[in-house]
Amino acid sequence: MARVGIKKNDMVVILSGEDKGKVGKVLATYPGKDRVLIEGINIIKKALRKSQDKPKGGIITKEHPIHISKVMHQERYDARRKKRGGTPAVAEA
Repeated sequence: MARVGIKKNDMVVILSGEDKGKVGKVLATYPGKDRVLIEGINIIKKALRKSQDKPKGGIITKEHPIHISKVMHQERYDARRKKRGGTPAVAEA
């Protein structure tokens, strides 16, 4: 397990996968599993069973953790892009 300096509330850029290039805020870190939960990234759908709270059940959407190797601090990413002559990442609202 390598120590990576990504903490809660940091702004990060996704480096690979379906959400490549998107920017989001870290909601939680799971250092034992090397994963991070990022706001608005890696959205999954989950079926809910009928219960007293939700008598009809249903399908919800929520964020799912992604591996820490797929993210980089936004400041570091922008500095790297500037050095290589690219455009910096833009945060999506």
